[in-house]
Amino acid sequence: MNNALLEVENLNVALDGEKILENLSFQVEKGEILTVLGANGAGKSVLLRTLLNLLPHEGNIFWHQKQKVGYLPQGLNQLRVKNLPLTVSDFFGLKNQVPAEEEIKSFLKLVGLEEDILSKRAGSLSGGQFQRMLVAWVLISRPNVIFFDEPTTGIDIGGGETIYSLLHSIWEKEKLTIFLVTHDLNIVYKHSTNVLCLNRKGHYCFGAPKEILNPEMLKQIFGAEIKLYEHH
Repeated sequence: MNNALLEVENLNVALDGEKILENLSFQVEKGEILTVLGANGAGKSVLLRTLLNLLPHEGNIFWHQKQKVGYLPQGLNQLRVKNLPLTVSDFFGLKNQVPAEEEIKSFLKLVGLEEDILSKRAGSLSGGQFQRMLVAWVLISRPNVIFFDEPTTGIDIGGGETIYSLLHSIWEKEKLTIFLVTHDLNIVYKHSTNVLCLNRKGHYCFGAPKEILNPEMLKQIFGAEIKLYEHH
């Protein structure tokens, strides 16, 4: 039985006359964590935005059945400024359908935050707390597919590992399909079912990390000798 959730065929994206993605084809099944891996400027964020039909493109993007997609773009942690005049409760109130307070508390608990954080100013949270709040903000809409674009930007290494472990735990509990953009090789084996590699020259690879991530492929993707350490 075909369990495909998304099929992409011969995808081409050009912005301001520059080719970003060229002849890209891959398939994602329900329940996967697909990590999109590549150096800066390789088109990782462009790919996510294209899959959401936010950018012009050529080729075929076919979603099987109607999917409810949650999207956490890169850089939202820049909203975490000390003078941000919003409490965490106010932040959740910005959603199109404002959730009930008990529902917000439930999702904050899911991401490891206490309910008393609701009355705190969002700008006073630590980087890790703010990112957890954003994850809860996406999850509360109950999507079955989530796009996370560099979810640990601006967070230290320890905090980043915590966020990735949190996403993995939620993936297991909620039976989600996750698209995860990163340039961090260390999380690939630990959190990915498949990996899609991109580079600036249009080369790409797709498959299970253990099968495709070898030194030669990593050199093509990152343009330098890269060592990959598998986590157990």
